[in-house]
Amino acid sequence: MDAVTYPNEEVIDFCNESLIPLRVKSDAKPISDDFNIKWTPALITLDSDGKEHHRTIGFLEPKEMIARLLLGEGKCNFDKDCFDEALVVFEKILADYPETNAAPEAAYLRGVSRYKSSGDPKPLREAYDQLKESFPDSEWTKRAYPYRLID
Repeated sequence: MDAVTYPNEEVIDFCNESLIPLRVKSDAKPISDDFNIKWTPALITLDSDGKEHHRTIGFLEPKEMIARLLLGEGKCNFDKDCFDEALVVFEKILADYPETNAAPEAAYLRGVSRYKSSGDPKPLREAYDQLKESFPDSEWTKRAYPYRLID
């Protein structure tokens, strides 16, 4: 990723505006043990308390990396029950990075966030419908399959 992704201007701008990046060697003890780093690159999204919310392992091209980092941000908000903030991030992924592998999970979590913030199950069905149409082979479509029964 040093040759392709990290030097990309869009990645640099995103990281400078949105993150506090920290690069750690995979054999740097004890942090590599604390976060169970077994392969690199490993991108781990942590909250301000150091709690992990998302992990991606392996090479990512620039747009995929940004989408995955956004997904980590959205999941951090989601895990903290900040559903409105999570929705903003999931919507950004779906609008700006719909071709990435992060988009199906963002669509799923958008539906769940809308349900959890409103108590109305209809967003779950809407999430399934969008996943079935836009990402028919995604594992997230399979996970949302029971929501097809919601009227």
